[in-house]
Amino acid sequence: MATTAERNDLSERLEHAEAALTLEEPAPRALRLIDQLGLWGNLGVSLLGFTGALYVLYPSNGAPLSIAAALVAIVIGTALGTAAVSAAGVAGTQTGAPAMVLLRGLLGAKLSWLPTVLNIVQLVGWTVFELVVISTALHQMAGGVPRWAYVLMGGVVTTTLALYPLSWIRVLRRYVTVAVVIALAYVGIQILHKPVSAPKDGNWTQFWLAVDTVIAVAVSFVPVAADYTRHSKRVRDTVIGSFVGYSVTQIACYGIGLVALLSVAKSGSDHDMFAAFLAVPLGTLAFAVLAVREVDQSFVDTYSTAVSVQNLRPRWDRRVLALALGGIATVLALAIDIYDYESFLLLLGSVFVPLFGVFVVDYFGRSRRPWDLSETAPTRWVMLLPWLIGCCAYQLVNPGYVGWWSSMWTHVDDRLHFTPTSWMSASIISFVVAALATVPVELVRRRKDARADPSGGVRRAR
Repeated sequence: MATTAERNDLSERLEHAEAALTLEEPAPRALRLIDQLGLWGNLGVSLLGFTGALYVLYPSNGAPLSIAAALVAIVIGTALGTAAVSAAGVAGTQTGAPAMVLLRGLLGAKLSWLPTVLNIVQLVGWTVFELVVISTALHQMAGGVPRWAYVLMGGVVTTTLALYPLSWIRVLRRYVTVAVVIALAYVGIQILHKPVSAPKDGNWTQFWLAVDTVIAVAVSFVPVAADYTRHSKRVRDTVIGSFVGYSVTQIACYGIGLVALLSVAKSGSDHDMFAAFLAVPLGTLAFAVLAVREVDQSFVDTYSTAVSVQNLRPRWDRRVLALALGGIATVLALAIDIYDYESFLLLLGSVFVPLFGVFVVDYFGRSRRPWDLSETAPTRWVMLLPWLIGCCAYQLVNPGYVGWWSSMWTHVDDRLHFTPTSWMSASIISFVVAALATVPVELVRRRKDARADPSGGVRRAR
């Protein structure tokens, strides 16, 4: 039995532990409940969340939602999306594997490269997007410095944080979270003092489309959740930390954005919303805290990109990958208008909702079957079928805003004589359809496994 001194020494080493450099090394269980709360609480706050309230209040070109409907949509959408993040995080804690490596057990080692490449593309895109948002916010606050300088600073900070992910998460817990909560509460109180003008003809007609919008924001963290929860000491820490931390702050963030939209920021644009926050007393200081804190979003995107690449090349050093990817994202943020590609990034993200539905049924319903995380995990082509069915269900309901893609699926809707209605949520429907399509596959597999191999377990990733 370990002595008190030995336990204290282990606790001290874990307190300063850093993430493994390659997949050949085990993940240190160095994050406690308070660390997970700090991480996910900060990720729930986003400058994009404030402006995203516009798409909740006006989910389509039709009439706006009522205030009550918009608030309920924010709460329900956040709860459903965050529940998915927590479930994905549980698998990471149980296996110690990052998100894309977990897909080896679902699709096989080689076939898991397909969603991994999609994830890499979308994460690089979102890193660029966050650097642009950070630089835009800081430039609006202090226009004397050129925007490109803010992009460079944001890129350097983001890349540095990605080199020391667990250390940064502990800093978030100790210092940043307190400052963010104070700034968020202060801005919220100041905005609430403004007279609110309820939208005329507000109703509940497009309620589920608004819910879908909020779900999509939370679910965007599903493909990266296990990259951080794999370092949790306990599953309980993962569930409480991710669900409570993220839900509370995203609801607050969207709620403040909604009130600002109905009081002072009528257009809902980034410029108008940011100006509204800067206009309140001491607003510049509070907004500066929220703008600088945005680097935790770009940090998560950059670090998870590096870890995703390791599913393709397990022995590559994540620090070298982070440096390269951070540099690429910074150059792209200087060179392109990422707002032109936002719809494409959202389209890429939509494929992970049905994939998660397939994963939930196969992972949590596998009984005693081992979840093979090795580099030799056999290809499971059959699992592409429920994923594809779920993807089609999503696009039939909500094909997004990429012109040619949306037109193609609208044509498919017409051929099928299918018209999406206001109660349909693409995220919920595609998840359920993909999950249900996986059930018969899983039942057949369980019968075969019961006859062939009665033992269970999980093979560790190499």
